[in-house]
Amino acid sequence: MAVEDLHGLIHFVLKSPTSLQTLFKPLQAALLRHHAPTSLYNTLIQTLSSSNSHSLSLSLYSLMLTSSSSVPDALTFPPLLKSCSRLRDLPLGRSLHCHLSSLALRSDVSISNSLISFYSRCGLLASSRQVFDGMPRHARNVVTWTSLIGAYVRHGQLESALSLFRAMLDSGIRPNRPTFLSVIPCVSDAKLADDLCRLISDEGLDGDGYLRNAVVRMYMRCGKIDYARKLFDSMEEKDLVTWSLMVDGYGRADMYFEALELFREMKVRGIFPDYVALLGLIRACVNSTMGSLAQARFVHGITVRSLLDRNVMVGTALVDLYVKRGRLRTARRLFDRMEEKSLVTWSTMISGYGMHGFGKDALDLFDRMKDLVRPDHIVFVAVLSACSHAGLIDQGWRCFYSMERDFGVVPRAEHYACMIDLLGRAGKLTEAQEFIERMPIPPDSSVWGSLLGACRIHPDEKVAEFAARSLFEMDSENSGRYILLSNVYTSLGKIKEANRIRSLMKRRGVKKTAGYSVIEVKNKTYKFLVGDETNPNSGLIYRELEKLMDRIREAGYVPNTNFALHDLEEETKERSLYVHSEKLAIVFGLMYLGPDSEIRIHKNLRVCGDCHNATKFISEVTGREILVRDSHRFHHFSGGRCSCGDYW
Repeated sequence: MAVEDLHGLIHFVLKSPTSLQTLFKPLQAALLRHHAPTSLYNTLIQTLSSSNSHSLSLSLYSLMLTSSSSVPDALTFPPLLKSCSRLRDLPLGRSLHCHLSSLALRSDVSISNSLISFYSRCGLLASSRQVFDGMPRHARNVVTWTSLIGAYVRHGQLESALSLFRAMLDSGIRPNRPTFLSVIPCVSDAKLADDLCRLISDEGLDGDGYLRNAVVRMYMRCGKIDYARKLFDSMEEKDLVTWSLMVDGYGRADMYFEALELFREMKVRGIFPDYVALLGLIRACVNSTMGSLAQARFVHGITVRSLLDRNVMVGTALVDLYVKRGRLRTARRLFDRMEEKSLVTWSTMISGYGMHGFGKDALDLFDRMKDLVRPDHIVFVAVLSACSHAGLIDQGWRCFYSMERDFGVVPRAEHYACMIDLLGRAGKLTEAQEFIERMPIPPDSSVWGSLLGACRIHPDEKVAEFAARSLFEMDSENSGRYILLSNVYTSLGKIKEANRIRSLMKRRGVKKTAGYSVIEVKNKTYKFLVGDETNPNSGLIYRELEKLMDRIREAGYVPNTNFALHDLEEETKERSLYVHSEKLAIVFGLMYLGPDSEIRIHKNLRVCGDCHNATKFISEVTGREILVRDSHRFHHFSGGRCSCGDYW
């Protein structure tokens, strides 16, 4: 084929757009030599843009401007704007906007739609809205509305996107498939989800597989996991995405056994799981409060057999799984074996060290990381949290100040909360308060929560009340805030004030989360509540508990009745402390685990001060190692000491 033959060259290019890279210069010369018309330029620009050759499509536009035989028209600009948006070339896109305006093409609906999408993808939502508002109402079509709805979704303004969707319906425009796909991620209310499903059905799109997958995900997000499963079961054709979605939904809903059952069914039906399904299964195991180490190993085995353990996301999830199951060494071995590590991988391992109280190991890993990749804000949360858990004040300050100075990471509320936590745990409440006052951003509930939490360790009435007032204004439904403030008053001997806070909590209808502890014995998990007598061997458990409490009292343990109910006699308070769920679980472990086995407890709330102290004594008098995971961190008890150094 002779390159001089323009039509032959065009035909070849259209059939094989990938050949353009080598043929582009001959093509340019041929277009100029043969005085190619606008329609031909438009066809080539469209082809190049559609084949992701965005730079070349824009080069053709530049060539077109030098040609005397062609003038850009309404068909020229949409693919050019698409190329600019993909390249995030804001200056050139604005130049195109000016050019098309000079050609009186602004009123073309396709161009307006393309401008809305372009500005949105370049991060200029206000400009997208300006284009939309500048269009005549009658000119806006379903693509126009969908483009702007999608723009709001991309910018995280979901409520605004929903409002636009309602306005679109009110204007008489009927939604199409892309509209629904844009709106569905905005819905987190079950009633609204039902309304949207009816609309999808009215438009005859309820049989669309992609939409049905999105609807299943929507109902899971709304917390209607059973209804999502009902939809899943009603689908005659399920692809890999459908199965993976459902497994992942169970994972997010803390339904490990359901996730596992569905995962197994998936394999029985010959559907080979992808990394999304595996992540869902791993997540279910991580989130499960009744999860066991045996489950973690089982899921790990599935991952290896599925040949997906080298996937960086799956590998990171496995590291997190073993961290949360208290197997830090196993987590580190997996981490070290990973050929590829993302920022999430690094932050997961650093955070793991912090949760277990090994702050120096976290900092060592962070130092190693800095030589390889640039840390982001999530990594710094992990590092600062590790410093806080380990009481590394100087190192925490150095990390905090290095964020913006050395890495360009502007501190966010969560970083300030970590610093407040660090100062508060060290008893530097005044310094923490002053630090809050100097914050360049408004303190959020995490910041005030850290300050109030510090008052639990170092009781200070004024600081606690100051923090609590701000917290109650922001989040009056969190029972933990009331309990914290009440405990501060109790620690200060102000029982009347403590009772007042608990009464306030009751009047506001805020219910305290019931505490429980879980222990794994011989691959089976057992759950204990406070004063639990549901275990078949409760009588024996309580007899052993009495003996154990006598032993630790002889060793120097003194019950801290500040952690008991206030309206009880002192002796009754002490006895009420004995039957806390973690003590019952520990006794059960001592009874039924081998003498060399580590006792591993999972508490759904923060372990109370009395149980923490008692567990130290138990580890001393029994010579056993005890691992307690509470809602905030891990405590490794051994020989009368805890890995947290009482810094929790």
